[in-house]
Amino acid sequence: MKDDVVQLMKEKAGKTAVDEMVKSGMKLGLGTGSTAVFAVRRVARLMSKNELQDISVFATSFQTEIECAKNKIPFYQLNSHKLEGALDLTIDGADKVDSRNHLIKGAGGALLLEKIAAYASSSYAIVVDESKITDSLALDFPVPVEVVPQARVLVSKALKALGARVVLREAQQKCGPEITEHGNIILDIYFASTVDPVLMESEINLIPGVVENGFFTQVNPVVYIARRDLSIEKR
Repeated sequence: MKDDVVQLMKEKAGKTAVDEMVKSGMKLGLGTGSTAVFAVRRVARLMSKNELQDISVFATSFQTEIECAKNKIPFYQLNSHKLEGALDLTIDGADKVDSRNHLIKGAGGALLLEKIAAYASSSYAIVVDESKITDSLALDFPVPVEVVPQARVLVSKALKALGARVVLREAQQKCGPEITEHGNIILDIYFASTVDPVLMESEINLIPGVVENGFFTQVNPVVYIARRDLSIEKR
């Protein structure tokens, strides 16, 4: 699929979700990544035209904070008096989505705050292009696991016992592992056969040293899927 078509699909998904779901006065979570950024820009556009007013944003990464600042969108910490630990809506992307709207997220390394935002939200919207849809979650894409660095070996052994192949995520353009915004490392895990993502999300998080994992199964998102003809499937 050509890059320009993919970009148009991502833009259509992000724009549609904002236009249908974001209302003035909302406490809004904005996600991270190449599709979610179009939702950020659409919010900024509507705010600049006064079609959206009094929007208070929680950004799920430094990348999203920078995008918000560049587009003059006010953002706050989730613990702030402005947000008080709760969001009306979060719009985010996903790496994979299955038929039950279960997700894999975290290829960009922001899974911890993304999951916190998802669970803090009354409503949750996922925006993706059609390439992110899968029949079997985790069979064709790695699941990221954020881990306290000192627990790397312990966690790796426990993940292998669950049937996973474990790969330490290496940083780009620097030597050594990728470090998250919270000072942790990421283990990408691969499964050779189908797993139950609901069970696996819980099992992985029981391992001492695991901070969070990229299975998102306990939230119930509305998913906006952009098709190649730029139509939107909403489910």
